[in-house]
Amino acid sequence: MHPVTVALPPALLRAAEDLARARDITLGAMIRAALSAEIRRAHLPARTPNRADERLVDPLRALLAVDFGEARDWGALQRRLAAKGFALREAGGGLALHSHPGGRRLCKASELGHAYASLMRRFGAPFPGHSHHSLQARVLHEKSPPADRTTGGPLPLG
Repeated sequence: MHPVTVALPPALLRAAEDLARARDITLGAMIRAALSAEIRRAHLPARTPNRADERLVDPLRALLAVDFGEARDWGALQRRLAAKGFALREAGGGLALHSHPGGRRLCKASELGHAYASLMRRFGAPFPGHSHHSLQARVLHEKSPPADRTTGGPLPLG
C-alpha cells in the first residue's frame, strides 16, 4: 500500500474518526472501503428508476389520453404520439414512452394506464419488433371466458 495524505476539515475528521471507532475499524480501512464502494458504483451501468415521477406521469396521461383512446392500431398510435413529440419503444416485457426524436425514456406505458397486454389485445397484434414472443402467444391466443347461457355474457368468476 502507498501512504496518501488527505487534508480534511476538523469537523469531518472528527466525524470520520467517531464513525470508524463505532464500527471498530481504522480510519484508513473506512476510507479504503468508501473509495472502493464509490469506484464500483461509478462503473455500474445506470439504472432506470422503476417508477416515473407522478408529477411527470399525470400531465402525460392527460395529454395523451385521446391519442391512446382513438388509435386503432400500432401505426396510428405511433403517428399520433410522434405528432406530440413522443414514441413507444420496447422495454423489457412491456413498453415505455420516450421523447421523440430525442429518445429520452419518460415512463412505462402501464404508468399511463396502457399496459402492453391490453394494447396488444385491443390492436390484435404485438408491438412491431417486440422480442417477447411468449407474452404475445399468451395474450393473443387466450380463450374468452365461457358464456352464460341465460344472459349471453361471460360467466362470473368465483
